[in-house]
Amino acid sequence: MRFVIQRVKHSSVSVDGQVIGEIGLGFNVLIGVCDTDTKETADKMIRKMINMRIFEDENGKTNLSLDKVGGSLLLISQFTLYADCRKGNRPSFVKAGDPALAEELYEYIIAQCRTMVPEGSRVETGSFGADMTVEITNDGPFTIVLDSADLA
Repeated sequence: MRFVIQRVKHSSVSVDGQVIGEIGLGFNVLIGVCDTDTKETADKMIRKMINMRIFEDENGKTNLSLDKVGGSLLLISQFTLYADCRKGNRPSFVKAGDPALAEELYEYIIAQCRTMVPEGSRVETGSFGADMTVEITNDGPFTIVLDSADLA
């Protein structure tokens, strides 16, 4: 499983010109699923993301987590995070998870995040499998790639 976590001041996702998810301060999270991922994998990734201290404190140090700043989440499924570009110029997506598994885990991640974000924070989403337009105002910019293969 891969999460691309972008610390944002604002982010929105649209389908057919209509905004379907929008947040202010928080994380824009692109989520990629592979065939070996499980709910247990998702739980590890969610805990790591929710507790990640990448917001600045009063001294300018990245020391604050999402709950300390009242941040929200915008969760967007993106199978292209498993693109294999080693051969030729056209990426292969054979490592991306089967769509049924990917959608199940994406919905699971959404549900789990909704129980874990601080009161007053929101969890907004994209639309699985849709052609989406994502707009972000990246804060920093600050972007972290979190890969379950790298977690202990």
